[in-house]
Amino acid sequence: MTQKLRWGIMGCAQIATGSVMPAIRESETGIIQAVASRGLEKSSAVAKELGVAQAYGSYEELLADPDVDAVYIPLPNHLHREWVIRAAEAGKHVLCEKPIALNSREAAEMVEACRKAGVHLAEAYMYRHHPRIAEVREIIASGEIGDLRSIRGTFTYNDAGDTSNIRFNSAWGGGSLYDVGCYPLSAARLLFGAEPEAATVQAIFSPEHDNVDMMASGLVEFPGGVSLIFDCGMWAYNRQLLEVLGTEGRIELPMPFNARFDDAEFFVYSGGEVRRARATGANPYVCQADNFAAAVFGAAPVVAAEDPVLNMILIETCLASARTRQRLSLKQG
Repeated sequence: MTQKLRWGIMGCAQIATGSVMPAIRESETGIIQAVASRGLEKSSAVAKELGVAQAYGSYEELLADPDVDAVYIPLPNHLHREWVIRAAEAGKHVLCEKPIALNSREAAEMVEACRKAGVHLAEAYMYRHHPRIAEVREIIASGEIGDLRSIRGTFTYNDAGDTSNIRFNSAWGGGSLYDVGCYPLSAARLLFGAEPEAATVQAIFSPEHDNVDMMASGLVEFPGGVSLIFDCGMWAYNRQLLEVLGTEGRIELPMPFNARFDDAEFFVYSGGEVRRARATGANPYVCQADNFAAAVFGAAPVVAAEDPVLNMILIETCLASARTRQRLSLKQG
């Protein structure tokens, strides 16, 4: 019988109710033990809709439940640090939505709290768990496209008309770099297998959106002269693309950050030909839940424990570069 991880869901945001909770129910290793909100009425409604046994009207009650092994935290970014640390202190493993914190200092505190408590912490970049990413990494390692030279990543959408959106709250960790820029930034670190050295970013800061970065584009320098060229935005036409360029070819991934089943294919250009790769389709949220549980039960995690800190170092450097309009070197730790 497959060992089961008992989840508590800390908040009823759309990402939780629409994606993560259904995925945990579909997973091989997880069951949802409880859901909590700041009011019992909301959590009870979600529990009834999704068939969850226990609903709580506070996060503290959820953390006190001895039948909850792990918590998923989809709260606004500025609340991540507090509740990750409190969950760790309660002995719960933690899957926290991206970006994990407002800055690398907070992220380091969270990682250390989880290490001290002996619990597993992961940042919820679900795309990294889709089989297509592993297949792309295998192609890169095989040498089919030669030595890596550059990665180009884009992730934009237009939601600027909804000025009440929490993504437009500067103090809460709003802005395009935090919301969608983190995807190509984390992907480049993963695919290059290295940490960046410097970043130069330009952004549109909108006074009508609490002066968050509504659009950003930039260059991230990696060792050996290779680079990520990226753009991200919440005030531009919807699009996603990831291109990996090598000396002998390139890989092009449409919808790199939201692919599931029928849209999981990608294209490999090499030897003067193009190959349509039929990647294994999957729900990345289900893969994320099963990989998280595997790490809790003793398997090697998909990424290292310090990965969230390194992600935040890059994000905060990009934002600082955009605000100062300067090329900035990254501090590593």
